[in-house]
Amino acid sequence: MARSLDGLILAPVTDQAPGQVGTRTRFAYHETDGAIWAEYAGGDVVRGHLVGTREGDRLDFRYVQLRKDGTTASGHCVSTVVELPDGRVRLEETWEWESRPGAGTSVVEQVTEHAR
Repeated sequence: MARSLDGLILAPVTDQAPGQVGTRTRFAYHETDGAIWAEYAGGDVVRGHLVGTREGDRLDFRYVQLRKDGTTASGHCVSTVVELPDGRVRLEETWEWESRPGAGTSVVEQVTEHAR
């Protein structure tokens, strides 16, 4: 199992569609006893939260967010935790909106101190 996500800051490696998370979005992760949660903001997202569980290298969580245009959105995501050769963490994600149509994949990676 990859190391704990607790205290890590992660960011998407590419921009998604407008109104979604992007490279300027930062996720602050927390983890304890198989529970994971994070707060996130940046880009088109004013405030977002996710909460779920971790079993081994698999995360399963729900997310909800408030966008700059005042709309909200929610969805479900399953991620695989991968440790990169340089020791940083990557999440390979498969997600789907529950509040509207749409699904996709994304990758977020641990942000180093100088890149925050």
